[in-house]
Amino acid sequence: MRQVTTVLISMDSNSLLNGAEEYEELLKSLIDDHNMSDLIQVIETGTYGIYGKGIILQILPDNVYYVINSSNDLLKIFEEHLLKGREVIDLSVDLNKLKFSKAYKKKETRIVLRNIGLIDPSNIEEYIARDGYAALAKALEMKPNEVIQAVKDSGLRGRGGAGFPTGLKWEMTRKSNSEKKYVLCNADEGEPGTFKDRLILEGDPHSILEAMAIAGYVIGSDTGYIYIRGEYYESIKRVQKAIEDAEKFGLLGDNVLGSDFSFKISVRPGAGAYVVGDETALMESLEGKPGRPRMKPPYPTEYGLFGKPTLINNVETLANIPWIILNGAKSFKNYGTEKSPGTKVFSLVGNVMNRGVVELEMGTTLREILYGFGGGVAKGRSLKMIQTGGTAGTFVKPDKLDIPMSYESIKDGVSLGSGAVLVIDDTNCAVDLAKKVAKFYMHESCGKCTPCREGTRMIYKILDDISKGKGKIEQLDQIQKMSERIADTAFCPLGQSINLPLSSIYENFKDEFMAHIAAKECPVGVCEFEKPHIKKVKIKR
Repeated sequence: MRQVTTVLISMDSNSLLNGAEEYEELLKSLIDDHNMSDLIQVIETGTYGIYGKGIILQILPDNVYYVINSSNDLLKIFEEHLLKGREVIDLSVDLNKLKFSKAYKKKETRIVLRNIGLIDPSNIEEYIARDGYAALAKALEMKPNEVIQAVKDSGLRGRGGAGFPTGLKWEMTRKSNSEKKYVLCNADEGEPGTFKDRLILEGDPHSILEAMAIAGYVIGSDTGYIYIRGEYYESIKRVQKAIEDAEKFGLLGDNVLGSDFSFKISVRPGAGAYVVGDETALMESLEGKPGRPRMKPPYPTEYGLFGKPTLINNVETLANIPWIILNGAKSFKNYGTEKSPGTKVFSLVGNVMNRGVVELEMGTTLREILYGFGGGVAKGRSLKMIQTGGTAGTFVKPDKLDIPMSYESIKDGVSLGSGAVLVIDDTNCAVDLAKKVAKFYMHESCGKCTPCREGTRMIYKILDDISKGKGKIEQLDQIQKMSERIADTAFCPLGQSINLPLSSIYENFKDEFMAHIAAKECPVGVCEFEKPHIKKVKIKR
């Protein structure tokens, strides 16, 4: 009897935008037309971590990867490989070589992304087959304080950017005295250049549900919410499907796994506000109010959603929990650095050969990320700078490439933040980039406090003038002083973080700012300088 062939096709958001669903339908129709549905099965899976190369398709048990960019590519693979058993050499790829340069031996260490690309995220049985919900079962046999201690011993810190110790946050929420408590998953991924949370939700949604259920058991909560960015349609759809399936299997809802513990999860889509990434603004939005931050203290662990103690964790943070419970804190601490154990999922974007996501140990250098995974700067251009950690992060020159990426790297002027790594080549202008940062902050300010509301607008106006050749030398000091004062006086982390990107890009590329003012021109030729006014003269004939 012939062995069943399995075709895995990536169905992350990027693949969907590039026609993955249409390719899947074509493949299934070809299988039906040839009466081979009992010999070939097609399974949707999550991302393979590479963007911009086409749709990734994997054939098992041959373990051959293909990149398809057209219907003709798919037809050729079907006719040659699936019908005749011959590998299509011109379309096949070595995924490891595609993702990692030969010059770097370090490969991915997958804890967060352990299931992505290996299972059908819509099939709960495939998740269960890879030890899914085993961590929940184990946790229910432990005392809540034992689970908390395991998380504390692991050294896991919040992966949303703040780096607060996860176990300590769980302990604080458990100790809060209240009959009603909530568990919130912050999936409002609004940081530009960051898309790791979306891929986790789409490629392995049950890992988040399992982690939230464990958290609910530990702190004494029966209600959880996943607040997902409203534009993440596919994430919302897949998480809702996962919740329904988990409830059918008795893994969520009443009496989880036959125990006395009950836990229900609901999805709440956001409205696309960057400031709602702040946990207090997120809770305001969940309560039906404008998404504006609250005063702290009291902290959410004491007074959170609807005035009740609330545990809030980021998607990537939660994705670590089942692995830690099953494998132990000691195993987790075998990865990363002493103060930043474990791994980090990086989103690699910008002027880089291979755009995508990669999970590497904490302490991996920017050089290894850029050249080991990213394949270097695109189009043979020179590297000018990298922005790390998202728009709220730091702009660094190539001389910082060998700084290990961790929570401690901020001491060396390199922010870890959300894990975004924006590669910027020599065709970009520092003034133009600073202007874009200021415009983003101006646009995303909720308007609650005057320093952020008015200060971001004033900084943008100054940078806009400089980019158009109308700037003055004294305005450079004004930008510095204003961004520092906004950081010192703003109500929430949005305004408080504006100084980091602006000061870092100014300090590293002061010559370009000076050139715009002194020479009245953009050294790179990116900024559009206003031309001198030419008086129109009417010619008499």
